[in-house]
Amino acid sequence: MEDTKKKYAADLSSIRDAHSRISSFTHKTPVMCSESINAIAGRRLFFKCECFQKGGAFKFRGACNAIFSLPDAQAAKGVVTHSSGNHAAALSLAASLRGVPAYIVIPRNAPKCKVDNVVRYGGKVIWSDATMQSRESIATKVLQETGAVLIHPFNDARIISGQGTISLELLEQAPEIDTIIVPISGGGLISGVALAAKSINPAIRILAAEPKGANDAAQSKAAGRIITLPETNTIADGLRAFLGDLTWPVVRDFVDDIIVVDDSELIEAMKLCYEILKVAVEPSGAIGLAAVLSESFRSNTTWNSCTNVAIILSGGNLDLGALWNSYMK
Repeated sequence: MEDTKKKYAADLSSIRDAHSRISSFTHKTPVMCSESINAIAGRRLFFKCECFQKGGAFKFRGACNAIFSLPDAQAAKGVVTHSSGNHAAALSLAASLRGVPAYIVIPRNAPKCKVDNVVRYGGKVIWSDATMQSRESIATKVLQETGAVLIHPFNDARIISGQGTISLELLEQAPEIDTIIVPISGGGLISGVALAAKSINPAIRILAAEPKGANDAAQSKAAGRIITLPETNTIADGLRAFLGDLTWPVVRDFVDDIIVVDDSELIEAMKLCYEILKVAVEPSGAIGLAAVLSESFRSNTTWNSCTNVAIILSGGNLDLGALWNSYMK
């Protein structure tokens, strides 16, 4: 594998540094297996349960690395981000552990459960409209007023390195895996996972899973450049962002394929996680299982040799009220 230090935002060294920095704060999340789901999938699956991470999602790894990387004087002024989901809660929790303020710009249409997490972890909520323009302009205003440091949800080298610590654990817990399926949105998670995993085992396959209603990454991969969409339409609220200039090169060069699934397949995968694994996952977290069970994956002979497949269950923060209402319809 060529030298990643010069070309990409993170590398195995920065990811190992991140692991040393955050391991006393993060959980080493378990890897679960189910013979029943293996039988359905026709291969061995290994579920890396980031839904059991602090804050309920993998995002805590990157947020923790970013905040504990800051010099004391800079950290004292606080951190700011704009996020409707798990990054907002993760940053709030990591900031509270370091004893610094976290200013969180949240759109008014954010899931209530995720807003509640921000408040629970001590983040200072600042409301915005749902548009990215509103979110960014308000975040800029907060930066100017406070002198705080912006921590982007995914397009940040410290975030990418933090997320990559998943691979360090996973390849130690299940060294036999030949494939990792990772949810893709802004690309911070899959960038870290891919850079670490392929540095350790260059033969390992990295597959992304993406909802059909937000398939910008698949379109970007096909076009060879970043594609953004005028709008997204998916129940996976954590997978509606677009790739950044730091994550795109990694996705372009290290992600072997992107599997696109319908929301109906997502819902079925969530049900399997609940009914068989007995694990609560949000739609974004279940998409890896949806991908491995999809017809497009099963019918693609390229992936016949993917016999030991790791799936990142990326988060478990879902609005149970909304879920109940969807069942009642």
